[in-house]
Amino acid sequence: MDPRSAPPDAAGPLRVLIDGAGADVVPIWDRGLAYGDGLFETVLIRDGAPCQWSRHLARLTLGCTRLGIPAPPVGPLEDEVRDLLQGIDTGVLKVLITRGTGGRGYRPAADPQPRRALLLYPLPTWPDTWCTAGVNLRFCLTRASQNRTLAGIKHLNRLDSVLARAEWTDPEIAEGLMLREDGQVIGGTMTNLFLWTGTALLTPVLDLAGIAGTVRALTLEIASRQGLDCRERDLPPRALREAPGLFVTNSLIGVWPVRRLDGRDYDLGRLPWSLLKAVAAAARTTEWP
Repeated sequence: MDPRSAPPDAAGPLRVLIDGAGADVVPIWDRGLAYGDGLFETVLIRDGAPCQWSRHLARLTLGCTRLGIPAPPVGPLEDEVRDLLQGIDTGVLKVLITRGTGGRGYRPAADPQPRRALLLYPLPTWPDTWCTAGVNLRFCLTRASQNRTLAGIKHLNRLDSVLARAEWTDPEIAEGLMLREDGQVIGGTMTNLFLWTGTALLTPVLDLAGIAGTVRALTLEIASRQGLDCRERDLPPRALREAPGLFVTNSLIGVWPVRRLDGRDYDLGRLPWSLLKAVAAAARTTEWP
């Protein structure tokens, strides 16, 4: 068996590397397990290479800086990713960084020894029609926690999203939208949200909560290049119900136009499809130094 391969498990990863070695366990006292003390990135793999790698790496580095965790050296990290992807065409790469092992108590060590884990998963499958015919969304009851220090980065404390995603089992609902504690929409459990007014592109501001997705940033850049008016602002649920169109993004799905939100139907023909198609293509562009 390939030493990088994980034990057979339909729900588990295909391959795992921990600190550069083939393994599938970490010490029970790892701070990532005890306190969620760490970060992760979820990267689409196409044609044997990561997509939008520089954006994921930049966000990972930003997150490490925010949390005071030494960022992994880029060269060795990329060598490990190449090793993990040998013979792989498509999949999902999860890069997970924790502060490492530690004793009982919240106080981190003065000289942390971070642990890095690379996990390779099969690519999830969703109906192909969701990219063109749109998806159904719902509002979640679970609110997104607000914390300026943690806002934007992909830290390991994702219980808000876990509880929100547990609110529905209907396979026809692709995603749930979450609100901040103050009632403003922050995005989906796993996606960033965009609202199309007919003349401008709006997306929730992420200074208090939420994740600054790589495809979110890509969308804003492409929209700006296309000459579209782009703004980050607070969005109450009412604004979504009254909007001509909505769509959601993340690194794996690319772009999903929204067909329905809690019983409100949208005319997909009113969306700026030149933007959606450009973002979907760019999100799947492989990048390897």
